[in-house]
Amino acid sequence: MNGRADFQEPNAEVPRPIPYIGADYIPTEEERRVFAECNDESFWFRSVPLAATSMLITQGLISKGILSSHPKYGSIPKLIFACIMGYFAGKLSYVKTCQEKFKNLENSPLGEALRSGQARQPAPPGHYSRKSKYDSNVSGQSSFVTPPAADNMEREMLPRYEPIPFSASMNESAPSGITDHIAQVKVNKYGDTWDE
Repeated sequence: MNGRADFQEPNAEVPRPIPYIGADYIPTEEERRVFAECNDESFWFRSVPLAATSMLITQGLISKGILSSHPKYGSIPKLIFACIMGYFAGKLSYVKTCQEKFKNLENSPLGEALRSGQARQPAPPGHYSRKSKYDSNVSGQSSFVTPPAADNMEREMLPRYEPIPFSASMNESAPSGITDHIAQVKVNKYGDTWDE
């Protein structure tokens, strides 16, 4: 080590920045094709077989008496539940396969984010393109950093709340108007009532 932190070999490849994939990301045509392919394959090769298998197993358990059927609707509610669970289990079981398909795409920002493992990380602070009113125009300063004075201004502008004890107004010693007295009311056979 020569003591210089910014030293790089002349032929070293500079890594490309990893794109942020958020809710506003618009997929490329190739990514749309892979999305449709994943949706289709996960439905026909995972969801349908798992839903059908779970329904058959559920019906078998009902017919053997291990599961009880509904008195009014029979086995239908349990079969629908088994079908829905099988469907979602099939979709979830195909996620890794679909991720591999995206990782194999060449010029895909989504594939690049999955390859680098950045897909599940939150957006970096200041990712949004809207500039803050506290950003300075100094070229050496990053637009993601707000000056400390801005933090102090924001703290001063926020309302200050003091914590209130949980039962400050309704504790056991406060009068509530509720008594333990239960009125004794008598009713005759004609429905007439009177107090004692």
